[in-house]
Amino acid sequence: MRPEDPPAQRVVVTSPRTGAPRPRRPYPASREITEQSQLGELYMRSLIRTQRTLGLLVVGLVAGGLATLPLVFTFAPWVSRLQVFGIGLPWVLLGVVVFPVFVLAGWFYVRQAERSERQFAELVERS
Repeated sequence: MRPEDPPAQRVVVTSPRTGAPRPRRPYPASREITEQSQLGELYMRSLIRTQRTLGLLVVGLVAGGLATLPLVFTFAPWVSRLQVFGIGLPWVLLGVVVFPVFVLAGWFYVRQAERSERQFAELVERS
């Protein structure tokens, strides 16, 4: 190619079958799940794995946060001497703050579990 030649024009190459409909599966995915076939078991294992991971994450965060309180009170004793409205900080944290954290963790878990179930249902309907 010589320097005075115009640059070559690009051409997009596509398959002639890109617009062709995909062949349908002989069975819908919901039937695979109902009949407990290997594919259905794979679908269910993926849903269960997702929800188990979510549950362990939420429990780990809540339990981990709660388990650090005694460590804080042990290694920083000045924290346990703090007062909030005339009540010791450990009692405020354990008696008041913990319950809203539990409620928020439960709300988050339910919201995320429902989201993963919706995504699973969409996946099964598409298949």
